[in-house]
Amino acid sequence: MVDALRGFAVLAILLVHNIEHFIFPVYPTDVPQWLNTLDELCSKYIFLLFAGKAYAIFSLLFGFSFYIQYENQRIQGKDFGYRYLWRLVGLLFFATLNAAFFPAGDVLLLYAVMGVVLFLVRKWSDKAVLLAAIFFLLQPVEWYHYVMSIFDSAHQLPDYGVGAMYDKVGEVVKGGNLLEFLWCNITLGQKASFMWAVGAGRVMQTAGLFLIGLYIGRKKLFLTSESNIHIWKRIFYISVILFLPLFTIHSIYFKEHDVAMMQQTIGIILDMWHKLAFTFVLVSLFVLQYQKSVFRKAVSALQFYGRMSLTNYVSQSFIGAVIYFPIGLYLAPYCGYTLSLVVAMFMFLLQMLFCKWWLKSHKQGPLESLWRRWTWMN
Repeated sequence: MVDALRGFAVLAILLVHNIEHFIFPVYPTDVPQWLNTLDELCSKYIFLLFAGKAYAIFSLLFGFSFYIQYENQRIQGKDFGYRYLWRLVGLLFFATLNAAFFPAGDVLLLYAVMGVVLFLVRKWSDKAVLLAAIFFLLQPVEWYHYVMSIFDSAHQLPDYGVGAMYDKVGEVVKGGNLLEFLWCNITLGQKASFMWAVGAGRVMQTAGLFLIGLYIGRKKLFLTSESNIHIWKRIFYISVILFLPLFTIHSIYFKEHDVAMMQQTIGIILDMWHKLAFTFVLVSLFVLQYQKSVFRKAVSALQFYGRMSLTNYVSQSFIGAVIYFPIGLYLAPYCGYTLSLVVAMFMFLLQMLFCKWWLKSHKQGPLESLWRRWTWMN
């Protein structure tokens, strides 16, 4: 089930990235009205369903995977913690590899940095881990700036210069020079991505989701049992109840608030919270539906896709760069949202066929195997 859920998250990331042209906002300028309407619907609902949620599920399962690895070693009387830190160093390589073809920088860099949190709390009690997760998910940095602005009207948010950095990256992408493209992506693009994550509340949320994934593992909530099914049902109902008002308040008021400080503090908090609530709607719904044989059969292919999630995630960026960017076929000006969604499904099918073929003779995907060898090489 976890492999299938991870596969679902990577597929959702693929859909969002294709709609965004892998953060390369170049689209057709002259399209018929019916196609324009269809494009708007595709963009609206793909973003509503998956933007900010797919990565959240990915983060949750990152923490859960740490639990599996740590617990397996603990049973043998070993502390996986320090080897896990070495594993994070290996993750920096994959972050760089993916970022080379993904101009917006890569979330794996954020994972490699914030993954240290899992090392720090690995021996904490379940209650302490849960409280730490709640602390991070409350978005303390944004609350700090908001409270400071109340007591000091001159208080300003830090300017990380993200917009200027992304503008420079965009110019390099349009230039079509391969070597300049690669170097800019793994340097300035990575910096811009990380600074954006800091300013957008993603750093704290990612740490919190890592810890929630660890907590889920410790409580064995992904195992099938009557008690766990009742727990996931409660999570589903509570998440739906929380999502509706949070989304409404954010969309109607704070998204269009004319005070920048409010937008960038309370607005970000509400944005993170409503996306977090919907993430748990998706996860709980997936877990509950997976108990039904019809649904299991329908998503069975996602198990293969999820088992090779790192390979699929990184290869998505390479394929996307070849399709959309000037260094490749440069089809971005000819692909609206709808056609980009069709391209995404073809990419998924291509990757899915590769996964099934590869896993017939290998236990892991190529990058997963490489990461495992790195983890245990010393």
